[in-house]
Amino acid sequence: MNNRILTMMRLLDSRKKFTARELADRFNVSIRTIQRDLDHLQQMGFPLYAEVGANGGYRVLPNRILPPLQLTKHEAFGLFMMIEYLEKVSDFPYGSIRVQLADQYFTSLPEEVQDEIIQMRQHIAFVQHHALHPVPLTTLILDAAMGKRKLEFNYASRSGTKQVQVYPLGVYYEHGYWYMPAQRGDKVLLYRVDRMKQLEILHYIDQSVPTLNDWLSSKDSRQSVEVIVQFTDFGGRLAQSDTLFESTLNNQYCGQIPPEEFPFVARRLLAYGSDAKVISPQQLKDLVIELLECSLKQYE
Repeated sequence: MNNRILTMMRLLDSRKKFTARELADRFNVSIRTIQRDLDHLQQMGFPLYAEVGANGGYRVLPNRILPPLQLTKHEAFGLFMMIEYLEKVSDFPYGSIRVQLADQYFTSLPEEVQDEIIQMRQHIAFVQHHALHPVPLTTLILDAAMGKRKLEFNYASRSGTKQVQVYPLGVYYEHGYWYMPAQRGDKVLLYRVDRMKQLEILHYIDQSVPTLNDWLSSKDSRQSVEVIVQFTDFGGRLAQSDTLFESTLNNQYCGQIPPEEFPFVARRLLAYGSDAKVISPQQLKDLVIELLECSLKQYE
């Protein structure tokens, strides 16, 4: 593919309309050459739309195919390593991208590069935890968040299934699960996507809803309490890869946590077993003890 055709693809992708004469003048070639280039683009699958008449011209359909990637060999290796990683993430938004890149782009590479990628795949692996019952909802959630649209869905909570209407901020992936922070009233609540069913995007729009990045970077205005947790050497190593306790230093975590989050923190600490001990506050200690007692009662 020559530079003229690549430049033409980018030009047409701007969603403006161009006549064959305008394109010919722009690239200083004949109209016949431009028409051959346009035919070539259409044969490649580039979605050109021709409008006839005095005000006619060429434009690209809304669901268009973007220009191909121009990568070096090492960049192609990196791309396919990313694909290998993303294949382990259940319910990835716009997940068809993995198939498109893995099939169409791979087959367009020189044979020797294909062979090296096949060989590389034998020496690298990404181990991810998969949700047991992934539901393809992340794309819908992301579309609703970008449009500031309200969502309605059924949510499986501890107290049972309930119907929820919220404005999503976006989605993020952590420890094998997708999470959706969403605004309901003046609060932002967190939902696990695999617990959502029968999702519907409603027509209500609220432009004041923050983006996910705005919410993540905002300072928590809730009143917090100092939490101190002492870890063993093994627990300290685990804590450093835990987003909740990643600031652990010398096997001790010291941070500010809102009391509303204590039930969640207590359950997270329970997974550490004897490798974590709450020093303070007493309220968090009591919650951990309560959970331990409930676990022991199952074996009486």
